[in-house]
Amino acid sequence: MHGGAITLADQFMKMNFIPDLILATDMLDVTTFISLTKKKTSHLPVVLYFHENQLSYPWSKQDRDVQRKRDHHYGFINIASALAADHVLFNSQFHLYSFHLEGEKLLKNFPDYNETKTMDTIKKKSQVLYLGMDLEKFDEFKVTAFKNPLIVWNHRWEYDKNPESFFKCMIELKDRGAVFNLAILGESFSTKPSIFDEAKTKLSKEIVHFGYCNDFSQYATWLCKADILPVTNNQDFFGGSIVEAIYCGAFPILPKRLSYPELLPKERHKTHLYEREKELVDMIEDAITNIKKTRKVSLASDFKRFDWKNMNSKYDQLFSTIIDQHKN
Repeated sequence: MHGGAITLADQFMKMNFIPDLILATDMLDVTTFISLTKKKTSHLPVVLYFHENQLSYPWSKQDRDVQRKRDHHYGFINIASALAADHVLFNSQFHLYSFHLEGEKLLKNFPDYNETKTMDTIKKKSQVLYLGMDLEKFDEFKVTAFKNPLIVWNHRWEYDKNPESFFKCMIELKDRGAVFNLAILGESFSTKPSIFDEAKTKLSKEIVHFGYCNDFSQYATWLCKADILPVTNNQDFFGGSIVEAIYCGAFPILPKRLSYPELLPKERHKTHLYEREKELVDMIEDAITNIKKTRKVSLASDFKRFDWKNMNSKYDQLFSTIIDQHKN
């Protein structure tokens, strides 16, 4: 977030190309990029898309930036970038709301001239544009279900996905006598939470896959085999991996927070959202016990709206409108 804008600005200035619009992600320091490319970009509309942000993203206590008390600076880069951009887009309504709420909190910490009205300025040029995802590529991987109910985890192996609660539920289900299998997918890192190694031992008989899938076909096959998708995440501004699993036919059991109530149709809230961990365990157990009924439930049609074929026209229309407005 510090040096990237300088590198990209240098590359951009060497290109023999003038675009109609600059589309930046939240990891770019837009103010630095614009200042270094003003000879080419001063007349161009700048759109900033927030896939995540550094204000409401939960920090790990082990993060070096937190330990050195410099974690707020990245959030301020996000605010300054949003202020400099002509249009600001978020991947969910929850994300838009949380960004503006946390932005106001940060600015109020300044002793004077805290410019809290900045967040109102940003809000006026903000809107939601959901992710467009290539979901149809999963269609060719429809497979026969496992004999036992298959529970899937398909998130990053990091603290913000709350693996402690997930595996605690799995161990409790095992202690209750529930019969199931586990596919633990997703990317792991050198500093992954220790609960993954503990779970590998305690749930060794249940686990049928443990680790990152080396290719897409392997990942897609596991998602299409999955029956139940219990989610315990503490952070998700949209939930791309969850959308993928639900599209493939997994029965979702999601916390009533973050972006999930927004993504699910309201008529699905009662059967697929939980508020307490005890409720989560009971819902998973019920889905396992009534696995034939569970396997007949599919929300794929509800989530097909996020497929790129259904979203691309929304992107095209919005960007074309922004370009036309800027010309006028």
